[in-house]
Amino acid sequence: MQSQEQLLDFFKKTRAHSELICSFLETEDYVVQPIVDVSPPKWHLGHTTWFFEEFVLKPNVKNYKLFDKNSAYVFNSYYESVGDKVIRTNRGNLSRPTVAWVYEYRNYVSKAMQQFLKDEKISEELCGVVEIGCHHEKQHQELLLTDIKYILGNNPLLPEYNDQFKENPIQDFKQEWISIAEGVYEVGHKSDDFCYDNEQGVHKVYLNDYQISNKLVTNAEFIEFIEAGGYKDVLLWHAEGWDWVNNNNIEAPFYWHKIDGDWHQYTLNGLIKLIPEAPLNHISYFEAFAFAQWKGLRLPTEFEWETAHPYFKWGDRWEWTESAYSPYPNYTKPKGALGEYNGKFMVSQKVLRGASVTTSPNHSRPTYRNFFHPHLRWQFTGLRLAQ
Repeated sequence: MQSQEQLLDFFKKTRAHSELICSFLETEDYVVQPIVDVSPPKWHLGHTTWFFEEFVLKPNVKNYKLFDKNSAYVFNSYYESVGDKVIRTNRGNLSRPTVAWVYEYRNYVSKAMQQFLKDEKISEELCGVVEIGCHHEKQHQELLLTDIKYILGNNPLLPEYNDQFKENPIQDFKQEWISIAEGVYEVGHKSDDFCYDNEQGVHKVYLNDYQISNKLVTNAEFIEFIEAGGYKDVLLWHAEGWDWVNNNNIEAPFYWHKIDGDWHQYTLNGLIKLIPEAPLNHISYFEAFAFAQWKGLRLPTEFEWETAHPYFKWGDRWEWTESAYSPYPNYTKPKGALGEYNGKFMVSQKVLRGASVTTSPNHSRPTYRNFFHPHLRWQFTGLRLAQ
């Protein structure tokens, strides 16, 4: 647990980073919501502000005055126990409150939070809530980048977000297989530093002998899959994945464009020619599974990934695993509204491990359990093979 002074510094840096991400936007970019999974940038800024107001300031600061009585209704996301909220699909219909209003709201709450953390001696439990709030905002910083990419990447002009963003780091080393011996291994978050409740508790798993690749699958390897007819071979796909491919006319990873016979990719730097040696990006679990089947290999389980992670470089892409998102042994949800944070989503989703180039600083760790539905691919998702 961080000291209160460290927590104040952490809070200030976290809040500033969200605004840095948005500094490359035009005002009009803040309001767009093309699909249900993508939220307008101004909503992310407001929601992460509401979290601190709702769970820290409102219940703990004497005579705290809300910035606006409607902020909870507009910026609550999925906390059913907290109260009513705007339907998720309607977030992009809110021309009001304005972007300027949202920044005023952020400043109001940030100043109140900083004053509170400076002036009051708060309990260890409440420090924990503030720390969760900061990491919650870091999650939304990653969502900001992925949602901004979706918004701009579905604009017919394919505009650039930031020409300095490094989206495609190259794995400049030889592909090798890492061998892990059969045995009983311990998984789960062991240290005293921050983690989410779904990373607890520590428990043992039995693993058979396996091998895992030291490299992520590249664009060039996936082009081979496409050219071999991978998207047209029913035998490679789960039934649900095959329906998804055909119902949505899927022929390539998200953001890929065939122009004059060459593959291009929309990135946060704009449209570029596809880099063959770059790690594959923006694929669904269905595509990851089908590719592994085509190679005669498989995806690792999340426990195989965690056990082997010291032996390979990770952090460029969220990596699909073969594990369903479910609770660890003896898992208990936190009390109150924060119990809605992770536990209620433990159904019909797959675990991803690692981090990505859009993950915020000081937010990744090898026990982190990300999770998404198998068809989603607007996140920075790739795969690593196992056998």
